[in-house]
Amino acid sequence: MSDHDSSSSASHTDGEMEEEMEEEMEEEMEGDGGTNEKLDPSSSLYSFSSSLRAVIRIKQKYQAMKKRRQEMVLALGGAGALRGAPARTSPKIFTFDGPSNSLIPPPSVPQKKKRRRRKRVLFPNRRQRRAVPRQEPSRAKYCLYLLCTIVFLQVYNAIENLDDHVLRYDLEGLEKTLRREVFGQQGAVEGLLSHLKDYLSTYIHNKPLVVSLHGPTGVGKSHLGRLLAGHFRSVVGETLVLQYYVLHHCPLEADALQCAHNISALVSVMVEQAEEEEKIPLFIFDEAEHLHIEILDALQQLVASTQSNEYQNAIYLFLSNLGHAHITKHLLHNSTSISMAMTASGRHSNLVKELTPVLRNTLKKLHPLWWEVAILPLGLLEKSHVMECFLDEMTREGFYPDHTNIERLAGEIEYYPTVGGREFSQTGCKQVVAKVNLL
Repeated sequence: MSDHDSSSSASHTDGEMEEEMEEEMEEEMEGDGGTNEKLDPSSSLYSFSSSLRAVIRIKQKYQAMKKRRQEMVLALGGAGALRGAPARTSPKIFTFDGPSNSLIPPPSVPQKKKRRRRKRVLFPNRRQRRAVPRQEPSRAKYCLYLLCTIVFLQVYNAIENLDDHVLRYDLEGLEKTLRREVFGQQGAVEGLLSHLKDYLSTYIHNKPLVVSLHGPTGVGKSHLGRLLAGHFRSVVGETLVLQYYVLHHCPLEADALQCAHNISALVSVMVEQAEEEEKIPLFIFDEAEHLHIEILDALQQLVASTQSNEYQNAIYLFLSNLGHAHITKHLLHNSTSISMAMTASGRHSNLVKELTPVLRNTLKKLHPLWWEVAILPLGLLEKSHVMECFLDEMTREGFYPDHTNIERLAGEIEYYPTVGGREFSQTGCKQVVAKVNLL
């Protein structure tokens, strides 16, 4: 037998085995189906066990047929290899009979292509084929995608609105102005800016921002209030900023009740206007130590958290020298223990931490309003700060800033006894303007 005969017989045998295997599988399935038809449909457990046994028998027959086919292929391949040894060939002699048949290679027998059988789902109780049920896409998934998109857009829009709200008040420009114009109070400036940034980062609040600056005379409380008022007038408008000087607007105690009524009416008008324009107004009360009881009562009602929403979107700033004795005593007694390497913000944070309980206990005896405020103490000014005040004022007035002349003018200011190598001014920069005007 030649190689061609062995390959053709192997392919023929494979085809016969495949057909035989398919016939046996179909007979098995038909027999199983007939058995299932004879059974009671209600016996689901028995039908399941019979189908399982049919599957096991099919698998065993398939493995046996597969093994037998492999053995036959190996046997045919071995015989072909033995017969494939070089055989005798007759000498090639030229004839006129045409090309020899021995020189023509045998035609290749096309192998039978295996047809891909379509997968089908067989049910144990029924012989007919059924297609796999088609799953319809869930609409809930698209609704979830839409909801996530809406939430993302809302959050993004809220963040953009917060940024726009902070940028409206130009707090960076305010910080530069305060650092340039206020001397010796960098810690208090940072504390005040921190309160403003936290409050102005959103428009909806549950209570107004109430801050009280306390310090001795000449440390820059009124100057800081004027700078804040000027900045807010430029960003929110003239009508939404109130600077109230007690000794100027209400000097007589007999008019205290009328002054309190006027303040309440004015604040109500301003907060309603600010609510319409979606802005936050600023109320500055300078010389707050001279506020009458009636005015303090009216202000306490305004800053109470029970007021409506427009009253909660407001900033109240009190400038006072209440508690200045405690601040002066603390600085003079603790100057030696304060490290010079500590930053201004670090020194001020320690000052706030140690003085806030003392000042609050002192202020609560005067009026309950002071329980609602955030206290920021301002420390004493040193001689170097007084010299900076002279330099700034002389530059404003057009004088040549001679360092020798500045030291002479700063030496005319009264100071406390030197403590820890530091000289604290008794009047701060209060006399600087008057001395520069005498030049």
